[in-house]
Order: sequence, then C-alpha cells, then structure tokens
Amino acid sequence: METQEHISQISLSRRHKAVLKLSQKLFPAEDVTTLSEEQISQINKKPITGHSLRSRLFKRTDKTVEHDTFIIPVENGALTGYFFKPRKTSRSQISSLKPLIIFYHGGGWVFGNMNIYRLVCSRLASLTNAAVLAVDYRLAPGHKFPTAVEDCYEAFLWASHGVRYWKIDPERIYVMGDSAGGNLAAVVTRLARDRKGPPIAGQILVYPVTDGRMKTSSYDEYRDSPTLTQKEMQFYIKSYQREPKDILNPQFSPLLSKDHSRLPPALIIAAGWDPLKDDARLYGEALRSADTPVKYLECEQALHGYFLYPEAPGCDESESAIMQFISGRSLDSVALITKKEMERHIRDERRKLRKVNKNYVSVEGT
Repeated sequence: METQEHISQISLSRRHKAVLKLSQKLFPAEDVTTLSEEQISQINKKPITGHSLRSRLFKRTDKTVEHDTFIIPVENGALTGYFFKPRKTSRSQISSLKPLIIFYHGGGWVFGNMNIYRLVCSRLASLTNAAVLAVDYRLAPGHKFPTAVEDCYEAFLWASHGVRYWKIDPERIYVMGDSAGGNLAAVVTRLARDRKGPPIAGQILVYPVTDGRMKTSSYDEYRDSPTLTQKEMQFYIKSYQREPKDILNPQFSPLLSKDHSRLPPALIIAAGWDPLKDDARLYGEALRSADTPVKYLECEQALHGYFLYPEAPGCDESESAIMQFISGRSLDSVALITKKEMERHIRDERRKLRKVNKNYVSVEGT
C-alpha cells in the first residue's frame, strides 16, 4: 500500500508528460508480457513514421555525421553494426584520431528497434565528436543467455581490430549501454579483463541492470513506474535466462561477481524514478570498494528510458556528463550540469588559462 501511495506522488512535469505522450504515438502502450515472439519482432522492425514526430522526439539528425553499415561475424551467425563518425574535428582535439564508443542498446535483451537507436547513436557521435558503433546483437527469447553477452564481446574484438581503418585512437575505446545494454557493457569489460582482451578506456552505464534477482528496495518503491514496471522486468529476465540459476552468473548479474577490481573507469548514471536505481548505485559502490575508478550520478526526477529522448528531464545533463568523460575530464570532476553550463565552464577555464599565460609572458619579458 505504501508503494502505491509513493508512486501516486511522483509529480510528472509538463516535459515528462509531453515526452510520454509522443513516445506512445510512436509505440502505443501494450502489455509487453503478453506479446508473442512474432509481435515482438514486428515492434523491433517498426519504422519511425512522420518527420514531425521523429524530430520532436529525437531532434534533427546532424548531417555532418557520416554513417555506414557493417556485417560483424560472430559464432554461429552475424550481426549488423551501425557506424557513425563526425566529419568535423574539435578545436581542442590534438590528434586526428577519434575516440570510439561501442554502444549496446537497451530493451530488456528482448526489444531493440535500431531505427530508434540509430538516431540516438548519431546524436551521441555529434555531441562527443567520437565515432560510435551500435551493435545489433541477437535478442531473446529466440536467443537466450549468454548469446547476447558473447555477441557483444565478439563485436568489441572485431571493432578493436578495425580501429586503424577508421582512424580511431586504440587507447580511447569505450563501451556504453542503456538498461540491458548497460548490463552488457559492464559484462564486456569483465570479459576483456578475464580473457586478456584489448584495453578499454572506460565504461558508460546508463541505468544498467546489474542484479537479476530483483530484490532491491527501488524495485518495490517504483514497481509501477510509468516507463518500466516490476512485472515487465520479470518478463525480460525470464525471456533472457536459459534456466533460473542463470541470474546468479556474474555474466548475467555483474553485481554478484566476487571480483570488481582492475576494471575500466566507470561513469554510471541512474534515473531517480526507476526500479533499476539501486542496481546502478550498488554497482557503483561495489566498483569503488575494489578501487575501480567510478563516478555515480543520479538524475533525481528522471524516468527509466529518458536517455533516448533529448527533451526528457535528465537527458541534457546526462549527455553533458558523457561529453565530459569522453573529452578526458577526470571522473572526480564530471558533473550533472546542462550543456550550456558546461560550455560556460569551459569558456571560463580558457579565459583563466589565457590570463595565466599572459602573466607568464609578461614576467618572462621583464
């Protein structure tokens, strides 16, 4: 009863309601737990119709971002990789080599409409001035655990071997994902460590799933949140697992690993009104306890899934934090500030640096 009272007190702003209304026009609300495998496949392939709706939800695509499509060979099959790379070079960029973000999409390991995620990743490339590879890994229930894990790791290996052709800095390869994609990104870093794979510069986990047991307090507190319910998470986990004990495997639930050390620096961003909030927070604490560099940030009044939509509360600040991280700013100084605030901060830093240099030259000349 207390949970229901708490949920009813979530005060959705006008921006929340506008984004929810538009997203429901794109994909009408359905009880996902009743959908057949064929219906899920249709949703995953559904085109985004209506230029006005697309631009209002996802903003205009930056036409300076080049895109390409690749076939990625994996065991017993092949994946599609969607590659995005900005033509421009940042003024602060010393080398012509760009960072690479390997992106694993969310959707509970079941959903993954790449018509949406191509827009998200193109925008990410434009904002960060990094190349982005979106991996269309094989989905449940047709492909159970650990197929998605191995697909994502093999795609990482494939991309690592291809960096010289894309003019990518091999020392700045990041893995990133939202929700179930955040789960996969976290697991890929562990496989890279344990299998002695190529180095990973950092991991960016946006409201990740880290514990398949679903026993945290945020699952109870936000069990009926507007964009992800406890019932839906149960459906996703059951669809993904091959057998119930899979949820205890660290490749399914990375929080349950006994070793959180020697992992890449992690930027973890949670949504405040989300059943997965504690998954993100506790994973950050586990990494920190093992001396893995980590920054946990929480968008207090954000709903699960907000990162897909630029106008959703929390998205602007999250994009800013990711831009700070990819640009090389230390984790300690990465903050949830708007992009305008970040730009103002950068201008102030440059002004101070110019003043210091001017004073230095003046002293040297005396």
